[in-house]
Amino acid sequence: MKELKEMVWKSNLDLMRSGLVVLTWGNVSGFDPERHLMVIKPSGVDYELMKPRDMVVVDMEGKTVEGKLRPSSDTPTHLELYRRLGGLGGIVHTHSRYAVSWAQAGKDIPAMGTTHADHFYGSIPCTRKLTQEEVEKDYELNTGRVIVDRFRDLDPRAVPGVIVNDHGPFAWGKDPEDAVKNAIVLEEVAAMAFNTVLLGAGDPVEQYLLDKHYFRKHGKDAYYGQNED
Repeated sequence: MKELKEMVWKSNLDLMRSGLVVLTWGNVSGFDPERHLMVIKPSGVDYELMKPRDMVVVDMEGKTVEGKLRPSSDTPTHLELYRRLGGLGGIVHTHSRYAVSWAQAGKDIPAMGTTHADHFYGSIPCTRKLTQEEVEKDYELNTGRVIVDRFRDLDPRAVPGVIVNDHGPFAWGKDPEDAVKNAIVLEEVAAMAFNTVLLGAGDPVEQYLLDKHYFRKHGKDAYYGQNED
């Protein structure tokens, strides 16, 4: 777990340096699919004071396996996403400004142009509101459940992020570093869409242009960038 703890620690620092978090408003986790263990940031600890040894390892029931500090309060949300969405290697949660603005408005972030289309295949969805009962009992777990429910007919690999109604964004990826990248992109396109709507535009990008930009970077026919082999 040493390598994963190092990656989660570094990714949390990268999240802070990206400007997506204020104070301790955010967290990154990583998942080991072979051991079925998750590594996550400790709760309420200043980013600049954290060390790799401070990362907390929990099992799929949320029981601490390694670490002396309490795991992030969002641990049940992360675990539910790893359990139910499948194939995720890293998850990020922030309270970044523009994504939260869309969440507080209860609106999906529309795909307004090619920057969005390069990374998310369509709108970034907003969940339904949690009920009073869901908030008062198992709040963090139910946060994960409304995300999973919102993705009932969506591919989490094609849309690697969501905004929780009245709350804020979660993003994910193949590993913690990839999840941080997707969180950065989510906030950028949230800001772009916000300003575009403010300027009076309301129509999303045409489907043919969305398809062109997304599939030139993703899938078997992708041709953007260099071959890894």
